[in-house]
Amino acid sequence: MHPEFEKYLVANTSLTEDTIQDIGNNAINKTLRRNELLLQAGGVCRHKVFIAKGLLRTYSIDANGNEHIVQFSPEHTWTLDVESYDKETPSLINIGATEPTEVLLWTKDDFNRLLNEVPELRKLSQQIISRNIYYSRQRILTTLSGTPEEKYDDFIQRFPNLLSRLPLRMIASYLGMSIKTLTRIRHTQLHR
Repeated sequence: MHPEFEKYLVANTSLTEDTIQDIGNNAINKTLRRNELLLQAGGVCRHKVFIAKGLLRTYSIDANGNEHIVQFSPEHTWTLDVESYDKETPSLINIGATEPTEVLLWTKDDFNRLLNEVPELRKLSQQIISRNIYYSRQRILTTLSGTPEEKYDDFIQRFPNLLSRLPLRMIASYLGMSIKTLTRIRHTQLHR
């Protein structure tokens, strides 16, 4: 089992060592190189994913080849394409590593069995789903009504440790603005 996953469960649950070991033993460990895809659009998402180390991004590419980043998933977070996973249909998104990344993967059958056997894991899973729904709603509202400056300020507040780990083009893509606009905002903030 990955020590970061064990640390995560100890910090977020009161599960016994044996239960933590059982959950970890049901996972597949995978290491991704920078820019390697974990899920490619058109494929079916077959795993729940815990990021033990590194950083993933969830994104789509439009007809003009422009990348639109929906989510960043740093260490100690979970990710998947919910719709593809639940419905077992082809994904519309890609999930790829922005830096070398270590993940743990659970198949749907294994994870569902664990949720049934470990009520505290089910509770943690429900809390994560709720947090993601709240965050997604806030992100949509900020995206629809926020100024470029407000979008950038929100990003800084939510992800202060990602600024140095991401190229500006990815931050701009996530915020839905041009690199030129992002550079102007950053320049203005530096000279305040």
